[in-house]
Amino acid sequence: MVEKLRLMAVHAHPDDESSKGAATMARYVAEGHEVMVVTCTGGEAGSILNPAMDRPEVLENMTEIRRQEMAEAAKILGIQHRWLGFVDSGLPEGDPKPPLPEGCFALVPLEESVPALVQVIREFRPHVIVTYDENGGYPHPDHIRTHEISIPAFDDAGDPEKYPELGEPWQPLKLYYSHGFSRAKLTAFHEALEARGIESPYAEWLANWDPSRPDVIDRVTTRVECADYFHLRDEALKAHATQIDPDSRWFIVPLDVQREVWPTEEYELARSLVDSTLPEDDLFAGVREKVNA
Repeated sequence: MVEKLRLMAVHAHPDDESSKGAATMARYVAEGHEVMVVTCTGGEAGSILNPAMDRPEVLENMTEIRRQEMAEAAKILGIQHRWLGFVDSGLPEGDPKPPLPEGCFALVPLEESVPALVQVIREFRPHVIVTYDENGGYPHPDHIRTHEISIPAFDDAGDPEKYPELGEPWQPLKLYYSHGFSRAKLTAFHEALEARGIESPYAEWLANWDPSRPDVIDRVTTRVECADYFHLRDEALKAHATQIDPDSRWFIVPLDVQREVWPTEEYELARSLVDSTLPEDDLFAGVREKVNA
């Protein structure tokens, strides 16, 4: 009997799971595997980014509404979900930037936040974990903190001497960083839109891109074919109605163009305890063989 494989994605806020690797997760769910998203914070400090939702009653009930949005996105993707229970740090702006609020996720000592993730890992027993790189994907303090807890939790979950009160040890076999929009991807979409006579929203963005800035695509080791699930990714994104304007540039590239031009989602293999050959096209490469040996 072939054992179901389990994938865990660790994210900072509700909606991150739908903008980073959602189609990959939907694909693995469709193939019969188990997928869990762990959301570190409740997104309490998030702004209302959709003009249609910018109403006083929404702002007053932001915490509960974001929980409802997350539940709907999880249903669309077919995934399991856990809240880690920390408080959104917000994105400090200004020069100098204001201090982070007391008690927020980014300021909680790792001695408290790492065990919280270790416990969920031991309960779900994932074979593969996906999280952010050392830059957080972008430098939001909660994204960086998510990286900072995921790395030690990957090791500590399998160590019987660490946190014995948190359940039986479980060692995940692979750790990945998810990588979203790269310069190469934006360029491909920009050129595809222009070739079809569609106004591209990426021209100014690309024109202002610092040429000395490395493209994250150079770090990618793994491209997962998941074009058949892009529509579920978009539905899950739209479920986060406070955060996603359905008329925004998130959705400017027609799905048929996306499927033709860029049918994958990209990852960087950061740790592996199994043999696999790079480049990969499967987050479970090497895991399938070991688990079902």
